[in-house]
Amino acid sequence: MGENASFWESLIYAHPTCTTWKQEAEGSIYHLASILFVVGFMGGSGFFGLLYVFSLLGLGFLCSSVWAWLDVCAADIFSWNFILFAICFVQFIYVTYQVRSVSFDREFQDLYSALFQPLGISLTVYRKIVLCCDAEVVTLEKEHCYAMQGKTPIDKLSLLVSGRIRVTVDGEFLHYIFPLQFLDSPEWDSLRPTEEGIFQVTLTAETDCRYVAWRRKKLYLLFAKHRFISRLFSILIGSDIAEKLYALNDRVHVGKGFRYDIRLPNFYHVSLPETPPVQPSHRLQRGSPRRKPTGVTNCGPFSTH
Repeated sequence: MGENASFWESLIYAHPTCTTWKQEAEGSIYHLASILFVVGFMGGSGFFGLLYVFSLLGLGFLCSSVWAWLDVCAADIFSWNFILFAICFVQFIYVTYQVRSVSFDREFQDLYSALFQPLGISLTVYRKIVLCCDAEVVTLEKEHCYAMQGKTPIDKLSLLVSGRIRVTVDGEFLHYIFPLQFLDSPEWDSLRPTEEGIFQVTLTAETDCRYVAWRRKKLYLLFAKHRFISRLFSILIGSDIAEKLYALNDRVHVGKGFRYDIRLPNFYHVSLPETPPVQPSHRLQRGSPRRKPTGVTNCGPFSTH
């Protein structure tokens, strides 16, 4: 204990106490360096946040090096600050290269801003998703079919970028698909990775459309390498299927002014005791949330029934 006490005492009291302070302030270069440090540490995250931080910190260390060389005349202070400036400069060049390497076409950049950026997906992760679809946006002309009922195999997952798709079954309209919605999320969710299937609905372009398509096998390989991307698509696909179910729910009623509600399947039993119960799980085939329940009347979105 005595040796430890003497060590701490020598560490604290070995240096002379500042009895007099310098009356004059340090030069403007020193104060400029301090300001750059303060502003630099206010940077955010992401690539552009890193560029902001490393650029201002690098300038701050450069100013400190100049101050140490001209005013303090201390080789050790100059050396450390210059080394830190060099590190910040190298980091700035590296981040700049990364930003240039993850640049995208206009449509992919808009897709990132609208769908993936609000979820906190970084550009590096988004780049893997874009490369999986070969960075290609496919055009579908008006009145051309993306899929035909009972004929088109389910071998990809597509996301609509622009335009509007009409979904029909046996020639009967079900719902529309709008931009930032998947074209075939119910079909994708209905199959396991090793299973094959065909579309139970027909998807027709009502306008000129543009969409991004990921091949099924290639996308599953991406999921196997990156579990985070797999969870991300699982959330997006689940949300998309829920939107399609509610779109179908808005077009269905059970008569006498009562609407069918998939959230409250027993609601109309109380209102219409004479109506035999209809279980949605029996009416919706596995993997086909688009299919309309049978035994109910189809009414348009502006119907007053």
